[in-house]
Amino acid sequence: MNVEHVFLCGNPALDFAATLRARRSVRFEMFVSPDRLDAWYLESGIVDAVTPSRESDVEQAVTVREAIYELVAARVAGEPCGRGALAVVNSAARKPPAAPQLTATGRWTDATPEQALSTVARHAVELLSGPDVPLMRECGNPECTRVYIDRSRGMRRQWCGMESCGNKLKAAAYRARKKQAQSAAAAR
Repeated sequence: MNVEHVFLCGNPALDFAATLRARRSVRFEMFVSPDRLDAWYLESGIVDAVTPSRESDVEQAVTVREAIYELVAARVAGEPCGRGALAVVNSAARKPPAAPQLTATGRWTDATPEQALSTVARHAVELLSGPDVPLMRECGNPECTRVYIDRSRGMRRQWCGMESCGNKLKAAAYRARKKQAQSAAAAR
């Protein structure tokens, strides 16, 4: 069931919100099935095992994800939070979260989809009410809509990740400069 989701944002709630990619253009949905949702919960480290999700769990996860994204976007833009989004996230966060257990070999977290989603919502509550709010940035790639926590020295990080967005934009800028230099040389 390894789908290899990407976790670049610095917080599980931000990574969860990023599972709908390229919101301004092609829109790529990661949660196309219950298996994909379960894979995200496992790969994110939110849980070590999850009861198989159903379609209704995917629908609820997408609803919470969109509310988290709306709240994050509002915080980044310095705008007020929408009441509907607040209600959705708070409702999910009020449900019992995934509870880690100590075993003979270490920590183990087994959860239902509802508990895993509650854990994600609680991460959102902590993030959006905590000290990392001023560190949240949207990726500088116009196609990307990921929001990440910028903990770089000097807080000058521009992209959610070099591999995903930074290299693409740097390569495009290089090609544009090279083309412009060639055009200028041909005009002489």
